Amino acid sequence: MSEPVPIERPIHGVAVDAGSGLAATIREARGANARDDDLKTFKRCVLTTLGPLASTVLIDAEFGPDLLADYPDGCAAMMAYEADVYHITDADRMTVLPTHIEIGDYPGMGVNLLKFFMFYAPDDPPELNARKEQRVADIGAACAAHGLRFLMEPLVYDRHLQPGSIEFALRKPELVRRATATFADPRFGASVLKVEVPVDLTFVEGYGDAVMSRAEAVEAFRAAAAAAGDIPLVYLSAGVPFDRFRDSLHLAREAGIDFAGFMCGRAIWSDGIAVFGRDGEAGLREWLATVGAARLRELIAAISDRTPDARSA
Repeated sequence: MSEPVPIERPIHGVAVDAGSGLAATIREARGANARDDDLKTFKRCVLTTLGPLASTVLIDAEFGPDLLADYPDGCAAMMAYEADVYHITDADRMTVLPTHIEIGDYPGMGVNLLKFFMFYAPDDPPELNARKEQRVADIGAACAAHGLRFLMEPLVYDRHLQPGSIEFALRKPELVRRATATFADPRFGASVLKVEVPVDLTFVEGYGDAVMSRAEAVEAFRAAAAAAGDIPLVYLSAGVPFDRFRDSLHLAREAGIDFAGFMCGRAIWSDGIAVFGRDGEAGLREWLATVGAARLRELIAAISDRTPDARSA
C-alpha cells in the first residue's frame, strides 16, 4: 500500500469489520457453494466496489492486513483493534484484544486510523467500568505514541433492559449522552467518537409509534452531541435498516448537530449477502455497484444537503 491517506471532514465511512457472525450468515446463504474464503471475498468486494465513493473503509484486524493492498486511491485505511466479538462474555462485555497484531504495527502497514469499541453501561459496577476505561485509555495512549488517529466507539447497554424495547428506547438518550461525555475526556485520547444515534426511530413521532415526540428526539440529539465537547462525532448505523439510518442522519441535521460524518455497515450491504449466496461474487459486485452505491450516495446527500447523483464519487 502507498502512503497513508489522511481523512478529513466530512467522513463518509463504510464499515465491513464484522467477523464470525457475518461469516455464519454468509455460509448459510452460500449453502453447498460455501468456500473457506467467502468472508474475505465478501469484504474485498465491499472495499473495492464502495471504496471509491467512501472517504474511508473500516476493516477488521483478522482480515485487514490481507486487504490493505485493495484500497482504492483516495480511500483512507481504517482498521479495528479488536478480537472477534465471540470472545466477549456476557458477564463483563469487555472487548478482547487481538493476539496476532499490535498497535505499533499499524503505521508500518500504512494504516493511521484505528477503531476500538467497548460495550459500556454507565450504571454498571464502578470497578468494571474502571477496568474498561483503563483499557480505552491505554489504547488511546498507544495510538498517540505511534501517531495514529483513534476512533473510539462506545456501544451502550443496560443490563436490565432489552434493546429494541420501549423501555430501552426511552433510556437510550441518557445512556448515549453519558457514554459520550465519559469518553470525550482528554485522558482517553480519542480523535473522533463513533457514537450511536441516541434515539430509536421506531418509537419517535413521524417515524413509528409516538412514544417520543419529534421535539424530544431532536433535543436528545442535541444533548448527546453537546456531551462530546470539541471531539468530532460520527454516527454509526448499529445494524438498523438503511432507511432508518438515513432518516436518523436527516434528524441529526434538523437538530443542528455539527457532526463529522457517518460510518455505515450492514445498513448498506447486508441485503447483498443473499445476492452473494444466490449469484456468487459477480452478482454481489453488480449489486454493490448499483444498490449499495446508491445507498451510500443517499447517506452522503443526507449530510450534505444535496440530491444523490449517480455520477458523484
